[in-house]
Amino acid sequence: MHLAQLLASAMRRHHLSVEALALATGIRTPRIKAFLEDGTDGPVHPTVQELRKLADTLALPAESVTQGAQRTVAAAGQRN
Repeated sequence: MHLAQLLASAMRRHHLSVEALALATGIRTPRIKAFLEDGTDGPVHPTVQELRKLADTLALPAESVTQGAQRTVAAAGQRN
């Protein structure tokens, strides 16, 4: 599943806004908005530490979040 879809789904399940997720994780609100809009396809790429914080806060398996993001970034690098 695409990172943006995974985050949006988990946020809905936990009834969290972008601002609440930012407060809970310490990740700046604009970065979380970028992850929700573009996933890993946009100009703002999440760090492994950010992905782990998001996974922990949203009760998602960290491995699936980080692996999914890494596959997307690797595929984008192969296209260039």
